[in-house]
Amino acid sequence: MAGRRFTALTLVAAAAAAPLHAAPPPLPKDAEIEKMVAAVSAARIEARIRKLVSFETRNTLSETQSETRGIGAARRWIKAELEQCAADSGKRLTVEFDEHLAPVSARIPKPTPVVNMVATLPGARAEHRDRVFVVSGHYDSMRSTPVAADGLAPGANDDGSGTAVVMELACVMARHAFDATLVFMTVAGEEQGLLGATSYARAAKARGVNIEGMITNDIVGNSRAADGTVVNDRMRVFAEGVPPAREMSEETQLLVRTGGENDSGPRQLGRHVKAAQEAYVPGFKVDLIYRRDRYLRGGDHFPFLDLGYPALRFTEYVEDFRHQHQDVREENGVRYGDLPEFVDFAYAANVARVNLATLATLARAPAPPAEVQMENFFLENNTTLRWKAAADPRVTGYRVLWRDTAHPFWQHHQDVGRVERTTVVGVSKDNVVFGLQALDKAGNASVAVFPKPLRR
Repeated sequence: MAGRRFTALTLVAAAAAAPLHAAPPPLPKDAEIEKMVAAVSAARIEARIRKLVSFETRNTLSETQSETRGIGAARRWIKAELEQCAADSGKRLTVEFDEHLAPVSARIPKPTPVVNMVATLPGARAEHRDRVFVVSGHYDSMRSTPVAADGLAPGANDDGSGTAVVMELACVMARHAFDATLVFMTVAGEEQGLLGATSYARAAKARGVNIEGMITNDIVGNSRAADGTVVNDRMRVFAEGVPPAREMSEETQLLVRTGGENDSGPRQLGRHVKAAQEAYVPGFKVDLIYRRDRYLRGGDHFPFLDLGYPALRFTEYVEDFRHQHQDVREENGVRYGDLPEFVDFAYAANVARVNLATLATLARAPAPPAEVQMENFFLENNTTLRWKAAADPRVTGYRVLWRDTAHPFWQHHQDVGRVERTTVVGVSKDNVVFGLQALDKAGNASVAVFPKPLRR
């Protein structure tokens, strides 16, 4: 990149760009995505949650041979449901078990099979098929004690809701084509220590899988707090900034040194989620939470984050802990237990719609621009970015974004053509944060990329 020559055409393209201080435009509406969002069914989500609860327990250590009870029956039913959706979609969706043997640990008293259900919708364009987006929910459940394999562990909300959402996404989206590959995953062993997700993430990393984004849906079906407050018009998206490693990687050090703490992969992905929600689910709101997860809790996005993949957690806005990780019982007139009566199925359907809008817009957008750099050659009040032009012929240009350093979302933009370098005149890199997106002719935009400083 440092030795690349730039012509006058580059500068002309920059000069002909959009007005410097225009707010970034919303995501363009795609009629097919709108139809997919509208096709999400709260009734189907409810039926699947109730079916999952009917297995009485889905504890990872529970019965596997019965056809009506335990985690074995639950996973075979999930597989059969997804296989039916695959058949209905013309077999574009592939469905398979992903199994590994978990060794003895604090929550695994004996070696135990942990079986994920993985449904894959391959990208329709060969050159984009290796771009992968993963969405998950965990189908295992627990009582008050994670190693209690017997007894009722209905898991309606934690995480029957997330599992049902992922199944609904797979069945609706399998009927449509996307450039990139989508992986719909229901995992086990979450309550035993994120075992299923960890196994999948490690295997993907070892194979060099290009996971551009991962979303876990965990506890996404309740809209009523313990004090009776109802919040049914918004959800939380947890997006990590600087990873909590003992030692910072060189890349993380660079991010921190240049003021990019809020411009990590997960934060950029979170901004796209919010944009997708605003475009396709306007009556429902995404609240971005700038941390890895809630206090004292964790989720299946952790192992993906730990391996460097951009990953997010979707969860409800208010929680009632009487209906999470509780033995089913009644005490002092209070009903405890994770039962369907405490799930708001319409709310879960809206969470599913945000998932769908996010995944569909990501899988139809160009890949993020590569080798994005900010020139640091001499003191000036202009800002020059350079990048590697995409080989994808559908990329028609690029969008330079910027915002005040203390502002969470992009405030300004300048669109340029299919060039490899542009200068934003009169905007100092010392005062704002920049990002760059790739654009196609329909106006679809990639996730933004934070530029690395380039010195001679």
